[in-house]
Amino acid sequence: MAGEPQDDCLFCRIVEGHVPATIVRETETTVAFRDINPQAPTHVLVIPKAHYPDAAALAAAEPTLAADVLREARSVADEDKLESYRIVFNTGAGAGQTVWHAHAHVLGGRGLQWPPG
Repeated sequence: MAGEPQDDCLFCRIVEGHVPATIVRETETTVAFRDINPQAPTHVLVIPKAHYPDAAALAAAEPTLAADVLREARSVADEDKLESYRIVFNTGAGAGQTVWHAHAHVLGGRGLQWPPG
C-alpha cells in the first residue's frame, strides 16, 4: 500500500534503522543520506519516510511531501556549501531507477555536464 513501509524496500529499512546509512539530515518527513556509490563529491539521497515507488507517485499522492523532499535537497546543498548543484529524480527502470522508493539525488562539488546520460 502506498505510503506504508515495505519489508523488501532498502530505503524503508534505512528509515526504520534496520540498514545503516550515513545520515546527513533528518526531518519529521524525510531522511537524507550519502550515496554508497557517489557520482560527485556531494551525492546525497533525500527520501520521504513514507513509501512511494517513484517521484511521480509521490507527487500525485502527497504534493506537500514531495515539496519537503525538494526543500531538504536545498538544505543538503546549503550545508555542503554548493554554489550550484543538480537534483535528479529517476522515475522508471529506463531512467536508471534501481530502488523503488521515491528519492532525489543531490549532486554537486564538481562540474556537471549536459546532457547527463
